[in-house]
Amino acid sequence: MRNALKFACLTILSIPLLANAAEPKPGARVERKGDEIIVCGQLFHTGTPVVTWLDPGGYDAYRVELKFAPLAKSSWNERLAKNKDAEPARYSMRKAALKPEQAESIHAHGWTLPELQGVVDQFVLHYDVCGTSKRCFDVLHDHRDLSVHFMLDLDGTIYQTLDLKENAWHATKANSRSVGIEIANMGAEPVGKPNGLGKWYHKEGGKTLITIPGPANETGIRDKSVVLAPSRPDLVIGNIQGQNLEQYDLTPQQYEALIKLTATLHAVFPKIKLDYPRDAQGKLLTVKMPDDAYKSYEGILGHFHVQTNKTDPGPAFQFDKLIEGVKAIEAAK
Repeated sequence: MRNALKFACLTILSIPLLANAAEPKPGARVERKGDEIIVCGQLFHTGTPVVTWLDPGGYDAYRVELKFAPLAKSSWNERLAKNKDAEPARYSMRKAALKPEQAESIHAHGWTLPELQGVVDQFVLHYDVCGTSKRCFDVLHDHRDLSVHFMLDLDGTIYQTLDLKENAWHATKANSRSVGIEIANMGAEPVGKPNGLGKWYHKEGGKTLITIPGPANETGIRDKSVVLAPSRPDLVIGNIQGQNLEQYDLTPQQYEALIKLTATLHAVFPKIKLDYPRDAQGKLLTVKMPDDAYKSYEGILGHFHVQTNKTDPGPAFQFDKLIEGVKAIEAAK
């Protein structure tokens, strides 16, 4: 009996020691899979490659200085000399979606995930008309003093430039309530008029391939093994904002990554519904949303649904492919 009690006491005393042994030691490295996005400082898996602003090779929209200028010409003072109205930050707080007392509290203490989930209810899709994410960040950050949460490159790599708690400057009135993504694509052009699409897209062996102008080692494309080609080989013609436009589709890698990112955003932000703006017949609305309808809209939408002077993501973008892809992921859970 005495031995049994002794064994029981030793077992109880050893439990904390075993628990402590399982804890990581100070200085131990915490590994990241490389598919996570950051929301309120928390990591959420997407299942597709993501490069954040914290990673080598990432694009940091928090930086005040220029990204692509020589070091000696990249400072805040250099920016201010060129534009006296420039602000240090290219993003702000999502205060337009908050009551004054909420804004004061979040300003003082920071966002909680539930608070952010109560505000974010839209996912706005853009094409960048830059062709690559590297060039997109150069234009947005270094030249236009704008920002966007995500960029999606031709090879399917997703770049996150800001925590989603931030109010990125990408879609005017949608900024305070939305997550934005710039998709690498040369955009839509008026049908029958000269344009520069031929510099990027060319036929080869019955296929349409994408060739990025300029030195091959300066494209910023991470996965050099990907054969870059639109999902559909021919120009897609459609009407956006009353204009007949032509555009090449996204690459298959972009659709695959975008579907997984959208599934993640829908899971993290339940108010982003799996739908897009529709007309009276239930088809995709191809013009700006009426103001009253926009105010109550929660879901996925194009930049052209927000502003009359925008046509992105263009007539080639397959909204149904995106929605059906996300639903397939959810059905497989």
